[in-house]
Amino acid sequence: MKSVFPYPTLFGVVDFEIASVDVDGRDLPYARISKTERVVALHSSGRDEWDSARLRIKATLPAPEIDEGPWSDVSCLAILTESATNARSTSRLTRGPGGTWQGTIDLVHVHHRTRATLALTVVAEVDGVPGRIIGSSEKDWYVDLKALTPRREEVVKIEQRDFREGPEEWLRPFKDSSWIVETSGDLPTVYLNTTAVEGLTDILDGKGGSPAEKTLRDLTSSQIAQGVWTAMFHASIGELDVDDEGMPILPGGWRESVLRMMLPDVMPGRQITDALADIADRRKSGSGWSELQTNIQYAAGKRSQATKKLTGAVRAFHRAERSDDR
Repeated sequence: MKSVFPYPTLFGVVDFEIASVDVDGRDLPYARISKTERVVALHSSGRDEWDSARLRIKATLPAPEIDEGPWSDVSCLAILTESATNARSTSRLTRGPGGTWQGTIDLVHVHHRTRATLALTVVAEVDGVPGRIIGSSEKDWYVDLKALTPRREEVVKIEQRDFREGPEEWLRPFKDSSWIVETSGDLPTVYLNTTAVEGLTDILDGKGGSPAEKTLRDLTSSQIAQGVWTAMFHASIGELDVDDEGMPILPGGWRESVLRMMLPDVMPGRQITDALADIADRRKSGSGWSELQTNIQYAAGKRSQATKKLTGAVRAFHRAERSDDR
């Protein structure tokens, strides 16, 4: 995770990779580990039942900064978490030659359900205060217990459900909604209501059709996307953790990706860390929070290409009118 810090931190890049994995003492095939996708797929580990997987980690830290910076007692920590189970484990890496650090961390099967996130954090004593975070990896790795191949999942899952008579009772209060967005899980999920608007899911699932169908599909998809981006942004800042200094912490996983993509448009011209601190202050005090909603709406519209889709729809409408007049 990345934080806003009131003390010196590392400027150089902190990065790492999972070099290998063994499951109950047997090596996982390299094909199950993707350094490009930064994903480990454990579902096809060769055993239906297993106890633990040991991840071997190689990290690189900016050695000159580590040695010459205004800190001491530097430690490099691997942190394995999963929000679905509240699991969290930490392992300390050992420094090798140059800027390399190595170590292992164990993933205990019974503590995890679907997809764990592995991050790297560098802590040190700064200004006489031990355990301060001075750096962290910019890109996480993911350990997927359900995946057959090591691929990153999409940012958003889309599920079709009958809100009115389907088995999920929690959806029934929303039976008149065309869709809702659920953001409490490992990935945000859009639930499309198959019974609110007749033919909606057929239009969205289609890949051709008449110009009118294509226009409707584009507009509907854009409208859903804008609502999703707005919901994801609010979920990402809704429960920000803070560090020991009371400063907001940039969350990991999809929430970090959403904030990194939207904050430059929500608060243009501001560094992400500064923007995050400003937003946290506004939410806490209430001052300037309502004015920020316009920027959030703009940022969500930009991500969903709402203007582009609407422009295409207007042009298609005018073309159809001119065709009818001939």
